[in-house]
Amino acid sequence: MIVVAIESATELVGVAVADEEGPRACVWVTGRRRHAESLAPALSHVLDQSGVGLRDLAAVAVDVGPGLFTGLRVGVATAKGLAQGLGVGVVGVTSCEVLAAGAYAGGWPGPVAAVVDARRGEVFAGWYARGQDGAPLETAPPARRTPEELAADVEASGAPVLVVGDGARRYADLLSPMAGATLAGPSLDGPRPEVLAALALGRLSAGEAAVPAAEVRPVYLREPDVRINWVQRAGPLHAG
Repeated sequence: MIVVAIESATELVGVAVADEEGPRACVWVTGRRRHAESLAPALSHVLDQSGVGLRDLAAVAVDVGPGLFTGLRVGVATAKGLAQGLGVGVVGVTSCEVLAAGAYAGGWPGPVAAVVDARRGEVFAGWYARGQDGAPLETAPPARRTPEELAADVEASGAPVLVVGDGARRYADLLSPMAGATLAGPSLDGPRPEVLAALALGRLSAGEAAVPAAEVRPVYLREPDVRINWVQRAGPLHAG
């Protein structure tokens, strides 16, 4: 079983091709915010490097967010178009779960707070525990939080917590004094495509079916910034 994983929910943009034995090829870039320009060449590159043809793919995995609005839209649209063209299903995984899975793959034993930078003084944070098979178990779904609310959640957890993701990195000064908080290294700042691929393969191997492309929806958790800016500029409407 071979899958291609498309990652574009944050500043990290990447693609991986993998099977049950692990990644066959993977490429990613970060810090450029050029999702549309980067994704197609990355997809072509990993298919070429892995020696996998499009017709060899059993499913397409995609990070459905939460994250950057434009990046999510580009990644999900690409995944849906590819899957529909090939007649295969899609496995959608949240960015927070991918981040948590990366932490558990590295050996962390306890709770994980996966934190994506939402900009505008907010984060998207999901909470996870380590399952018996080493996969993340969601204990609180991704939600919008202020950094101060997140810090209070970490402090109130009562257990050593690993905080991962670019949101955790951005607000490290606020989180690091919290009792029991450990900030992950830079390798866990973004959700990695090879981790996304492994999660998708695990679900498929466990009997979970990939869904039709038309059923895949991004997890935004907030309206796009362009609409927020418009509302702020327009101000309240008054009847004449």
